[in-house]
This record gives sequence, structure tokens and C-alpha cells, in this order.
Amino acid sequence: MIYCLVIAVAIIIFLLVKLYLVKKSAREISEAFAEKIGNDTNTLIDISSRDADMIALAENINTQLKLLRKEQLQYYQGNIEVKNAITNISHDIRTPLTAIYGYLEMMQKTDDEEKKAKYINIMKDRAELMKQLTEELFRYSVVLSDDNKMETEDVFVNQVLAESISSFYPELSGRGIAPEITITQKRIIRKLNKEALQRVFSNIINNAVKYSDGDLKITLYENGDIEFSNTAKEISAVEVERLFDRFYTVEAAHHSTGLGLSIAKTLVGRMGGVIKAEYKADKLIIKISFGEKMT
Repeated sequence: MIYCLVIAVAIIIFLLVKLYLVKKSAREISEAFAEKIGNDTNTLIDISSRDADMIALAENINTQLKLLRKEQLQYYQGNIEVKNAITNISHDIRTPLTAIYGYLEMMQKTDDEEKKAKYINIMKDRAELMKQLTEELFRYSVVLSDDNKMETEDVFVNQVLAESISSFYPELSGRGIAPEITITQKRIIRKLNKEALQRVFSNIINNAVKYSDGDLKITLYENGDIEFSNTAKEISAVEVERLFDRFYTVEAAHHSTGLGLSIAKTLVGRMGGVIKAEYKADKLIIKISFGEKMT
């Protein structure tokens, strides 16, 4: 009887100690959690208890803290991007608008029809710049706001790429660019959205037309990867890393990328592909991969 009583007392003491340690760990987690939330710190919750369940609880909370900090950082960076975007876009709209207003005033002060015609042509050019900017912003907002699942079909990538290149020949010729094109004879079929793929190719080629130093090389490999490269001596490796950033636009770099590449990245991602840029030997290289066709 006494033996059983001793065992019972020992068990009770053990449970009381266990309860005390659990409560202590709970207080530690509670206090540490409040501290981490209230302070801008990257440290994680650490507890003295070796209880497996309490350790697992602390680890789970730490995981959520890491996710929360990541989202906070993205939110903070997003705010900076939006502020910079508003500044840059406002500047882009204000510049041609100011020019148009100035030439209107000059037209009012002259009766020379030749000068008036010259001023009108200049104003048309400035208005076209504003139109292009607003259209690009509209297309970007449409892409971001479309939450619907992208419809896909078997797309003949070789043909879509060739057609996209052909549509830019007037612009390429106007810039004196004779593109070097290598498209594999192997039929590259991928489950994609044809219209989105056309937009991706168009945006990348358009970017090259605007900012190439006079060359453009386009390659479609047998594995289905697509590569665009052009000389861009004034751009830096750091700037290349930001080419796909949202709102990395007008006057943000030596060569403004506009929103075209950001749209391209979004569309490629929605189609399950990967797009990346690198800088080697004065060459800007953009690579796209959609992997092998699913069977």
C-alpha cells in the first residue's frame, strides 16, 4: 500500500513539474511572440523547455513569423515601387504634355504656316508617346487583374516565334537591325496560350528594337528553350537583375525597359514557364523555357 502511495505521489510530482514547465514554456512563447511582433527584429522564438510538443509549437510559430516578415518586406518594397512608379510615370506624362503646351503657345504667336505645320508634327509625336505609355499601363493592369485560369492548347512555338519576328521587320529595318535568327526544324509543341505567347515574344522583341545597340539574335533550340540577345553596352549587370521588376520604367535606368518585360514575366509564369535575364560580354540575354510537352 505504501509502495503504491509513493508511486502515486511520484507521478503527481512529475505531472506537476511537467505542468509547470509547460506553463513556463507557454509564457515564454507568449512573451517572445509579443516581442517579435512589436519589434522590427529577425530573431526567432527560443524556449528553455525540451518538451517535444512545445518545441514543435515554437517551430510552427517561427515558420509563420518568417512568412509574416517576408510579406511585410514585400509590402514595404511594393510601396516603394508604387511611389517610384507614380513619380516616373508622372514625369513621362508631364514631359510630352509640357512640350505640347509649349508648342501650342508658339503656334499662337506665329502666322508662319510652315512653322505651324512643324509644330503640329512635333506635338503629334509627343502625343503618340503619351498614347503608348497609357496603353502599356492599361495592358499591364489587365494582365495583373485577370485572375481567371489561362486557357491553353497545343501551340506550335516555331510558327508563333517566326510570325512575331516577321511583324517587327519594319521596325528592325528602321533601326538598321538585321536579326540573326536560328529556329530549329524540330516541331516544338507546348501546352500554352497562343495569344499570351505572342504578347511575350512581341514585348521582348519590342524591347530589343528600342534599346539594342544595333543587333539582335533570336534562337529557338531543339529542347524548346528560346533565347533573345542583343548588345547593350550602357546597361549594367545590376540593372539587368531588375529588368522584370514591376514599374522599373522610364528613366529608371540608362535604358528604360517600360512595363513590357514585366508583362512578359507575368504571362510566362502563368503558363508555367520560366524567364530570366543575364548580362555577358556587353550582351543582354533573355531566356525562356516552358519545359517538355506534357503527354
